[in-house]
Amino acid sequence: MILKSRHHPVIYPFFRYYTKYLLKKHFSKINLIGNCTNENLPVLLLANHFSWWDGFLALYLDMKVFRKKFHFMMLEEQLRKYWFFNYSGGFSVKRNSRSVLESLQYASDMLNDCGNMVLIFPQGEIQSMHQHDFKFEKGVERILHNRPNKLQIVFLACFVDYLSNKKPGLYMYYNCYKGQSTDIQTLQGEYNQFYSESVKQQKLLKE
Repeated sequence: MILKSRHHPVIYPFFRYYTKYLLKKHFSKINLIGNCTNENLPVLLLANHFSWWDGFLALYLDMKVFRKKFHFMMLEEQLRKYWFFNYSGGFSVKRNSRSVLESLQYASDMLNDCGNMVLIFPQGEIQSMHQHDFKFEKGVERILHNRPNKLQIVFLACFVDYLSNKKPGLYMYYNCYKGQSTDIQTLQGEYNQFYSESVKQQKLLKE
């Protein structure tokens, strides 16, 4: 049995407040760069996984742009260790076990509700933000396979740069996937192109 996401009436609002507090404390500025809007559809957020911060960054984007109930997949052993994430939208996945399919089906079911956002790191592991060629695991395709309902697929790429500041700046590029195909190779190619374009924009930054 997987650990299903819960949203505790006290812990979840605190988690949202704590996210804002942490980001403002540790970053000199937070930049949201994108033109994707809330279309009153469930949101599948596909993001690069480069740091401990990533879940907080995705939640911040949700609070500022999409305003959905936040759900995210987390390794079972980590979710049991940091139990409070389960009460803030985290649900479990256990690699190399039969319950993986249950976790993916659960994520897909969450995307039947227009009020939900589900965060997935499609590469399945932490990689440097300087990685430019992401290889998606098959889980994303399983989540999207034969879906009866529409949803928004949103790409997110996050970067940290100091430039002339003592504290780093946070730069979050996001965009809606407009294609029709949801096969893994197409999504992987589109995300890699989006990421490359985000890197180009990031290189143009000046302080």
